[in-house]
Amino acid sequence: MFFRQPLLVAYICVAALLGPYGLAYISDASLLTDIAEFGIIFLLFLLGLDMQPSKLISTLRKTFLVTLASSSVFVILGYSTGLLFGFSQIESLVIGFSLIFSSTIIGIKLLPTTVLHQKHMGELMVGILLMQDFIAIFLITFLDAGNLQQSAALRVLIAFPLLLVFAYFTTQYILIKLIARFDHFKEYIFLLAIGWCLGLSELGAALGLSAEIGAFVAGAA
Repeated sequence: MFFRQPLLVAYICVAALLGPYGLAYISDASLLTDIAEFGIIFLLFLLGLDMQPSKLISTLRKTFLVTLASSSVFVILGYSTGLLFGFSQIESLVIGFSLIFSSTIIGIKLLPTTVLHQKHMGELMVGILLMQDFIAIFLITFLDAGNLQQSAALRVLIAFPLLLVFAYFTTQYILIKLIARFDHFKEYIFLLAIGWCLGLSELGAALGLSAEIGAFVAGAA
């Protein structure tokens, strides 16, 4: 705070200092990865809770053309750079598609520290970041020309609508009734929310999406 930087910068610096490649006070890198994964899942779940489904659909509709244009620019730049440095076409495409993966989590974490939090521009930024991640997941899966990769890419394309439909009907016909019946037990509501978040995260990963996308859908539902 003394240097007027976001607190997230301090988190990164302290982690680098104490982690396996710094002073090695924390040497188990796999443990850190697991903890970070849970943190990202809950962060996306909380973000979904703050965004109504109708608002989310409206936001994605507004950001579709901007996301498509920006993603195309990133792919072209990455692909051209890869060819310039002597990589093959497939390797250059991987570089281009990887550039679409934006720092979604960092962007979302920084929003509350800016004037964009809870404002229309902040919602648009989140919509663009999430759509870029989904496009990148699909394209990287589809890179290989083999039948297995094509079927996997098709599964990813179908899995997202299926996840939305499952979350909607489960919420409408199961979760809302459970919450209405036991709403006077705070511990029950807390455990139900945690279970719903982790369950849909696991389902999203099993469908070929990601645990983060599953958590966000769980929160929005």
